[in-house]
Amino acid sequence: MAIPHRLPRRTALLAGLATATASVVVLAGCSSGGGGGGDDSGADGDVTIEFAQWWEPELPDGSFRALMDQFEEANPGITVDLVSGPYAATKEQLFAGAASGTMPDVVGLDGAWVNDFAKQGVITDLTALMSEAGYDDSELASQIQVDGSTYMIPVVNFVYPMFTNDAILAEAGVDAPPATRSEFAEAAEAITALGDDVSGWALPLSLEAPNGVQNDVMSWVWASGGSMLADGQPDLTNEAVTSASEYIADLWEAGVIAPGSFTMKEQDKVEEFTNERVGMMIDTLSHINLIRESNPDLQFSISPIPAEDGYDGERGIPYASWGIGVAENSENKEAAFKLVEFLMSADVNSELSTIANAFPGNTESVPDFVDDDELFATAFEIYQAGYPANEFTGLPVAEELMRLFGEQFQAALDGQQTIPDALEKAQAAWESEF
Repeated sequence: MAIPHRLPRRTALLAGLATATASVVVLAGCSSGGGGGGDDSGADGDVTIEFAQWWEPELPDGSFRALMDQFEEANPGITVDLVSGPYAATKEQLFAGAASGTMPDVVGLDGAWVNDFAKQGVITDLTALMSEAGYDDSELASQIQVDGSTYMIPVVNFVYPMFTNDAILAEAGVDAPPATRSEFAEAAEAITALGDDVSGWALPLSLEAPNGVQNDVMSWVWASGGSMLADGQPDLTNEAVTSASEYIADLWEAGVIAPGSFTMKEQDKVEEFTNERVGMMIDTLSHINLIRESNPDLQFSISPIPAEDGYDGERGIPYASWGIGVAENSENKEAAFKLVEFLMSADVNSELSTIANAFPGNTESVPDFVDDDELFATAFEIYQAGYPANEFTGLPVAEELMRLFGEQFQAALDGQQTIPDALEKAQAAWESEF
């Protein structure tokens, strides 16, 4: 779609928002039903469509199934079979289905996957489906396009602020969440000094699921108005990327980062924070429900990702979306698109964004959380004060780019090379992929 990494301030609530990240466990059922090219039409014309996503496990129990029940009631003859699993497992299923031509009918998508799936021809041109259905897309906050056609619609959108454990910070003598890099480093050192196997910060750098490069490394660049691109091309050796990378290397050298970074995935980071083994992390709002359910006694705050000392400009805010698409191999595309229409309708999108604690994908939708929950009201303020930033969205082989950077960054943290050398090698690797 060629979404700019930096959007004009408050153009429209979420205009241009897209997605965040993360390879093969095939979940049961993806070769049956509409998915996998099978036709699940009965003699009476009823159809079953499969919907693979990671959303249901991250929502309050039963809430997403209840929405599907609403859809089925409004669309007699269409049954929705939810194929739900964690993000990583869903990703693995979809990539396996892409290779074998057995994708479920409707798929939850990460923006980092869209370019590759579209080029492979495994997800459907939604522009064509919208035209065939006579669908008015004027209320969609954003669309993710490849070569001028839409392949993903962001259903709800999440910012990635910093999470801090209030009790751990207080015990470490930190009065408030850090706002600058120097304050963050001091807080991380004070937390780590508490002992009891508690670390200041969690940094997931798994090469298997390399979205930590996006969410936990490049987020420091964007938080100070920087960029990893120049005119749409790799620019990893610039001052902004170098400064952020060397800052993280200093935190590593200081021993304030939780152990196991090289194999840690996003869900591991959340577990470390939830179990109070780290005092700070950068994470999506979509995990707030999981944290609260897993540790109801945990008191935590959210705040903007710290910026460089002295920086007073707008801060880039990492974001991710729960995107939706339709499989090219589906034989029930009309029914599949009806589900897309349903989820993007104003009332349903308001309900979904409310239970997900996310910003809506329909510009007419209004979530309740701004008035009902202090944490999400704060998140909305953070969003309003900055600009959405995710330069990986829409890039070719976006996830491979993260992995290539992660390989070199790990080697630098491990003492095998300097940060400048790592960035030069990553720059060359990225250039070969563009």
